[in-house]
Amino acid sequence: MEIVIPATVSLFASLLTLFSGFGLGTLLLPAFALFFPVELAVMMTAIVHFANNCFKLLLLGRFAERTIILKFGLPATLAAFLGSSVLSWLSSSTSLYVYQYHIFGKIAEISALKLTFALLIIVFAALEFSDLEHRFTFEQNYLVVGGLLSGFFGGLSGHQGVLRTMFLLRCGLEKQAFLATGIVIAVLVDVSRLLVYQRQFAPALRSENLLVLGLCVLAAFLGAFVGARLIKKVTMRGVQKIVATMLIFIGVLLGVGLI
Repeated sequence: MEIVIPATVSLFASLLTLFSGFGLGTLLLPAFALFFPVELAVMMTAIVHFANNCFKLLLLGRFAERTIILKFGLPATLAAFLGSSVLSWLSSSTSLYVYQYHIFGKIAEISALKLTFALLIIVFAALEFSDLEHRFTFEQNYLVVGGLLSGFFGGLSGHQGVLRTMFLLRCGLEKQAFLATGIVIAVLVDVSRLLVYQRQFAPALRSENLLVLGLCVLAAFLGAFVGARLIKKVTMRGVQKIVATMLIFIGVLLGVGLI
């Protein structure tokens, strides 16, 4: 059961992207955080996100707009290093311990790392649920700023899609070019953050149960890969509300130290 449950949760989290309107990373990070330390959950999410986007890149990469990649993607890639480094610092700094208490016979720990991710999960879940990225957009003059913001949060927690959309929607790109450009930028950010993550978290990853981790990554990838090709993506508002509530609930549990 210690293997089956995390893998099953990963599979359903990936499939939910088809009906909830939430991005893969937004759903997978809280799902993985239920079973693994936050920093490992971020790394696992990054691996799945990267693998999924690499396949999309093979299909659509030729439609990417190079000018936008230079203006937005390069700053995002550089900022992802900074965001990833902040995550490494938060996870390794013992001085950032905040509070510890007993509840239901267990020890709950509240740390700066958990509080940070709790806040990010809640905020970005609310942003995606409100569809704010399609209603609040920026002119092309702010592409560099957008790249820095998207890349930083992409490196820190993997939450990059919402901000990227807010800054790219006014670039006048056709649908294929918009999707392809976003995919290229996402891959660049994923590569950037994984380079930092592997230095900090690879030892911990090797010490964990590799079978559990491998099956979680595989299940999540298969859910996104197979589901996207068998089922038409349709956002169902009812499902979206339920998922948003669950994400916020997990964020609160993480913030109070129960996860």
